[in-house]
Amino acid sequence: MTYSNAKGKAALCHFSFLLVILFFLHSCSTDSVRDIVMEDALTDDMDNPIEDPLDENGDTEELEAPETGIISFEDGFLLDEDRRLASLVLSQSEYNAFIAGEGDLKLVSEKAYQYLKDDFDFLIILSVEATQPPELFYGRSTGVQNAVTGLGSGTYNNSSAYGSTERLKSIIYMPRSEYIKTGPFLHEIAHTWGNKGFIPTTVGGHWGYASTAGQLGGFDQLEELGGNSYRGQLNGGNGFGTFANGGNSVPYGNLELYLMGLISAEELESIQVAVNPETGSSAGEFTADSITTYTAAGLIAEHGERVPSHANSQKTFKALTVIISMEALSAEKISAINTDLENFSRTSAPDSNWGSSNNFWSATQGMASFDFSISQESVK
Repeated sequence: MTYSNAKGKAALCHFSFLLVILFFLHSCSTDSVRDIVMEDALTDDMDNPIEDPLDENGDTEELEAPETGIISFEDGFLLDEDRRLASLVLSQSEYNAFIAGEGDLKLVSEKAYQYLKDDFDFLIILSVEATQPPELFYGRSTGVQNAVTGLGSGTYNNSSAYGSTERLKSIIYMPRSEYIKTGPFLHEIAHTWGNKGFIPTTVGGHWGYASTAGQLGGFDQLEELGGNSYRGQLNGGNGFGTFANGGNSVPYGNLELYLMGLISAEELESIQVAVNPETGSSAGEFTADSITTYTAAGLIAEHGERVPSHANSQKTFKALTVIISMEALSAEKISAINTDLENFSRTSAPDSNWGSSNNFWSATQGMASFDFSISQESVK
């Protein structure tokens, strides 16, 4: 791998200059020339010596990655100088497969783990499409492992299939980098814990017609209209999503916070769920055979307590972000993505230009955070 380093470039220029001079120094012996070249080539200046890359046996030693500057692992695979994202250039066919919803996740994950250690809970893959590709999902979360019990499903671990040895929980793919800010980023993260059968639903993997009012859908108020007709509301307005609510503008709901391990079982609220719901003609309206109320005590008795509980659950999540494209990204594009990642990972509110969008910290009411930084220790 190649490390972009200002000192290294200076040393190379110094070395080249010396060779030109030495060409004209015919009086010097071969051994003397070699001594001079090695002495100067290994020294940038008197205060900043460059370590000899040869060990005492003449073998090349592996150089440690510098703490700053771009790291070029190989042609087309880079780590940016802010150490917050990696970029990977794919062939046209490989890239187009992602835009068609058939991208090879292992292609990206195995490349990442070739050069980076297994230090990440999430792998975030982003394409650089200027507009949403037609007939493609806005985001997809692929579960890699689940070690948490009490979510409504069993535990599993397929991390080795993606090059991780034990830590990777989920791979999230979104076709546009702007979705970090606008959503569905929070939504895809929520799929790590719900809905895995914790409450019944007619909208697979989501909350559907339920009083969950969160990233995976649901209302916060329910009005009976008579004749088995109902109207769900969210934040005071008619209408709600059965599988999503307003991108990153909606924080995580009470049930989502519980499943994420951020609130206790005592704080879990009862949930209303429509039985055999059918969408109506007006915003938020639907018909149902009945409305069933599930109490927190009943749900926990059915699925068991969440383990680990909120008292010792994970609160900070490490994520590796890889931007895929068919050509090298511009400095402006990398800077824009970095800005959004920095905002999303803050343990404070994001910039005012985010408008109503939440970052992870604000969506969890300040109880959890995301970390996109790639430390020196994470580079192999």
